[in-house]
Order: sequence, then structure tokens, then C-alpha cells
Amino acid sequence: MKHARVMYEGRVHRATSHAVGGRPDAAVRLDDGRVIVEDLIIWLPPLAPTPRPRTILALGLNYADHAKELEFKAPEEPLVFIKGDAALTGHRQLTRRPADVQFMHYECELTVVIGKTTRKVRRGDAYDFIAGYTIANDYAIRDYLENWYRPNLRVKNRDGCTPLGPWLVDAVDIADPMALALQTTVNGKITQAGNTRDMIFDVPFLVEYFSSFMTLQPGDLILTGTPDGVVDCRPGDVVVTSIEGLGELFNTIEYT
Repeated sequence: MKHARVMYEGRVHRATSHAVGGRPDAAVRLDDGRVIVEDLIIWLPPLAPTPRPRTILALGLNYADHAKELEFKAPEEPLVFIKGDAALTGHRQLTRRPADVQFMHYECELTVVIGKTTRKVRRGDAYDFIAGYTIANDYAIRDYLENWYRPNLRVKNRDGCTPLGPWLVDAVDIADPMALALQTTVNGKITQAGNTRDMIFDVPFLVEYFSSFMTLQPGDLILTGTPDGVVDCRPGDVVVTSIEGLGELFNTIEYT
């Protein structure tokens, strides 16, 4: 099932996907039973079971082709940074580009949503601790980057710099999260394409790795990195990051 969090008539609602006129995902069914077309709602990050994750972990250089694109050696151990929840925004929202920067790019990322308390989990049991998956577009500003292995805080933790959604798809509905096609378009032109099978550190490995030294709680997020193909995004650009089975996440760039 596809779940969402939306704002409608001044209230936050849990919602699920609803087809209209043969178009899947054209509307949502609110938790009170009303069906509302998507143009009438404000999309929020589809977090569960609470509206705020305790921990957001994000991978850098987790696709060998992206590391090569950036002229870096692929890491031998996960390269990870922590994000604040204020960085998250929803589907069809705006993300600001500071007026003085030279290069700001998208990053289409499969995002894991933890479903229950996760501590010292073995790789073979990792999927049992996942509630579902969603899409993140983890924008980065290269101007602020001091070192690929020591990213400046402003690179990834600006307010509203990481669209998330539109759906949280139940884990049971994704047969193999390590075989999903990813794609990004900018103003309708395909600029990035890849597949989750090309991750250096796959989802079960990451759950085992993180839970070996820290406890993850329900609703925590793991952003798993992006393949190559990133390009500079300018104000007015409409960026669509999509992942097979999870939907399409729309975002528009504006100046700060």
C-alpha cells in the first residue's frame, strides 16, 4: 500500500493512494474517508509512525559510477552523514537555491524507513526491520563542500533542501529493493538513470552496519546514495526524481 501525509483544509491527514479515471495515484483517500484530488492538497514528507524521525542517516558515494564522476575512489566503508529533520520537505514543494552559488545538484535516492527498534540486527534479518521505502531528492551545493569526506554542514542540512515522498510504500509491496530503476528528469529531459543493484553497500548491509553500533527507532530514515548523472539546477527548473514502484517526486527550484 502507498501511504502519504498531506495538509487539507488546515489539518494534517494520513492518506493512501487512490485512482481516479483509471489514473493511479491521481488522488488520495484521507484517513476520514474523503477522496481528494492531488491538486487540492499540500504534500508533506510521508513519515511513519511519527511525523518526525529521530535519526536521518545519508550515504555519500554509495554508487561506484557516482564516485568516479566526482573523481573519487569508491569508499571501502560507508561514508555517512546525519541530517536534521528541518531539511525535509514534501512532494511538489519548492527548494531554494542561494543566489550566490555556482553548482547545486539533485540526488535521487532510495530511502529506507525503519519499522521497529533495530539493534545488532544480522544482515539476513534486515528486511524484517524495514517498514517501507520512499524517494528522497537530496540536493547538494558543491560551493559549500570543503572535502568530499568532510562535507560542510550547509551542503546537506539547509531547511527544505531534501524533498521526500510522495509515498511511503509498504516493504511487503517491494519484491526486491535492490533491483529498482532510478531516474531523474530536469524540465522533462532525462539527466540521470541508474539501478539500486549498483549500490556499493546494499540495504541489508547498511541495516546491519548501523545497528551494530547504534539503535535505530521506528520512523528513522536511511538515504542510500545516488548514481552518476548529476547536473546543475537553476531557479525555475522542475526536477522529477523517480524510482520504480515508488512513484515520482516533483520539486521546483527557486532563489533564496
